[in-house]
Amino acid sequence: MKLSGLLELIRNNTAYRAVLADLHSGGGQSLGLLRAARPYVTAALAQDSGMPVLAVTARIDLAHNLAEQLLAWAPNLRVLTYAEPNPIFYQRTPWGPGSKRARLQVLAELATRPSDNLVVVASVRGLMQRTLPRETLLKYTIRLEHSGRLPGGQLDSLLRRLLHTGYEAVTVVTEPGTFSRRGGILDIFPIAAEQPVRIELWGDEIESLRAFDPATQRSLEPRGAVTITPAREALPLYGPEVARTLSAWFDNQAHRPEMGERLDQSNWPADYQSLQQGTAFPDIEFYLPWMIEETTSLLDYLPAETLILVDDWGDLADTVADLENQALSLKETGQASGDIPPDMPLPLVTWAQLGDELAQGKAVELAGQPEQAASTGELFKPGPRYGGQLKSLLDDLHAGFRRGDERTIIVSRQAGRLAELWYEHSRGPRPAMVEEVSTIPEPGKPLFVQGALAEGWLLHGQDITTHLLTDAEIFGWRRPEPRRRPNRRAISPESFFADLHPGDFVVHIEYGIGRFQGLEKRLIGGAEREFLLVSYAGGDTLYVPIYQADRLGRYVGADDSEPKLSRLGTPEWARIKESTRRAVEAIAQDLLELYAAREIVNGYAFAPDTPWQHELEASFPYIETDDQLQALAAVKEDMEQPRPMDRLICGDVGYGKTEVALRAAFKAVMSGKQVAMLVPTTVLAQQHYDTFNRRLAPFPLSVEMLSRFRTQAEQSEIVTKLAAGTIDIVIGTHRLLGRDVSFNDLGLLIIDEE
Repeated sequence: MKLSGLLELIRNNTAYRAVLADLHSGGGQSLGLLRAARPYVTAALAQDSGMPVLAVTARIDLAHNLAEQLLAWAPNLRVLTYAEPNPIFYQRTPWGPGSKRARLQVLAELATRPSDNLVVVASVRGLMQRTLPRETLLKYTIRLEHSGRLPGGQLDSLLRRLLHTGYEAVTVVTEPGTFSRRGGILDIFPIAAEQPVRIELWGDEIESLRAFDPATQRSLEPRGAVTITPAREALPLYGPEVARTLSAWFDNQAHRPEMGERLDQSNWPADYQSLQQGTAFPDIEFYLPWMIEETTSLLDYLPAETLILVDDWGDLADTVADLENQALSLKETGQASGDIPPDMPLPLVTWAQLGDELAQGKAVELAGQPEQAASTGELFKPGPRYGGQLKSLLDDLHAGFRRGDERTIIVSRQAGRLAELWYEHSRGPRPAMVEEVSTIPEPGKPLFVQGALAEGWLLHGQDITTHLLTDAEIFGWRRPEPRRRPNRRAISPESFFADLHPGDFVVHIEYGIGRFQGLEKRLIGGAEREFLLVSYAGGDTLYVPIYQADRLGRYVGADDSEPKLSRLGTPEWARIKESTRRAVEAIAQDLLELYAAREIVNGYAFAPDTPWQHELEASFPYIETDDQLQALAAVKEDMEQPRPMDRLICGDVGYGKTEVALRAAFKAVMSGKQVAMLVPTTVLAQQHYDTFNRRLAPFPLSVEMLSRFRTQAEQSEIVTKLAAGTIDIVIGTHRLLGRDVSFNDLGLLIIDEE
């Protein structure tokens, strides 16, 4: 969906042109915009100001929403989201690979090649996180050119430099931030790049540079040069200095308690060793404040002429106050328990500094109270709400069509159906349904656009009012936020052992099977701390700090017999893990042979998607996640191949597995096949039955349920219809496996193993 042609509406407005003029004179402004209009005006300002743009929101969900809508209004913009780290301030938890890469992509772009059409969208918490200075990032950025020579003259020197800037050596390069050497070939996936690069060497000379596909490992097009920026904001090369600074604290962590008792503090010595060696490890960003003296933030990377758009100053200030109070509380608790080193430098940039830096630039508040009497905020009003009353919508469209003094653009996931309803209602020419609006539409006849926006608005022009209507106004839906994996917040340690009771068998990832004995408080270094006490064979005991309780899990055996307890200080547990690894490899080999055999068996190739398939998918009242779209594409591709499909769909609750199954079932029915869905419980069968019936109600197909919720007479009737082929989709429990159940033409079996 592209709506760039509608930006001309605001560009023709006097108040908007005054805003642009004030930007170049350096004045700060408040626009007083309706929230629905903020992405629209942001896109116009990003294109017309001639400056890079930083848009700051109070929350990360608002940042993601803004970034997605900007691309609808101005597809030529380069929009990057500056991510929040997963852990909160003072929390010792690894940063997620996605957030690390997203942040470094932004930093690398700003440091090396900022463009006028660049828009960086950031939440205020992302801004508050300290990062490495721009000069440091550039200092340790490596540029390799075709026919050039390796920096330092030796490959080993380059590899050490990669390790010291956060890259990880692997066997096969598939992920950003990794590299692999095979003789005179170096594969590397720069953290800020879209594709990995294969470098062929002759001595210290670069013979060729080629991108390659990480999935197939096949070389692609040649490259003239590659830029390799650091893979982490916490550079491992500063590790030895940090290790020296914190050596006394590490020593205290590794040798508590005294008295010969075993204490699981294995992470701290591992951190210390990695820091000494100058290599990356999962928690290295925790030590970032010791590595850099400057309180550097994203703002220090921005070019001098950057337009800063603040969503709402009040929301920003409130969010920052909450974050600073939370950080102070965590710091006090952590230092009192000894989990945080004393005198730890601030891991965040305070609002006092951040607010001043934001205000000093060309800052514009999208919300707030506008200073001008005739402001951009006065131009936009909320659109009418129809709440699903389509007759009222069609009547209003028809009235505007007859007057010819209104311009109406309808952006909907149901644009096709709405266009057909309008055609039947108006009895005029068949309306166009488009995915791109490149010019201002003519007044009168409504324009239907296939797509989704959060909300619409009314834009008052000199003579004509423009109506932008979305599913929010027409159906009462608010465009759901993209369902993203939640950021990992601070987790209460008690959540890991709340369901454990003294005497329960547990498994420690490093020490094996033991018996949980409960919580025990001990006085360590003058402070009282809590531990989980685990007993092992031979009277051995292990004290596990509650913040490492996630290393413990409940023992689950094949039967009810009691397991044999492990013994500390012996290789027994290591042997068990190794034998398990070999058993898993054997199973993997069996599966490979099984799937190889399946590849040569002929199956049924389902037909490509029908128009009804597109209508069903457009009616899904959520925005699909990237993983969900990949799963849907893979399932459809499998179904259209002339071989049996055997695909497993995994995902957390609420991430759309049922929708994948529903669309696959509908596709099978469109090819004339029957579908069976097998579920473990009658309650789940009823839930799926209700979902399928609700989503498939507009289409002429039959859905039934076979479980104990049906009477014997109803079950007999359903079995008869299945055999006759008059039921298209049946959802049932193990009753589906009864000997009396047969199908006329079963084409797809879905098993819910929940």
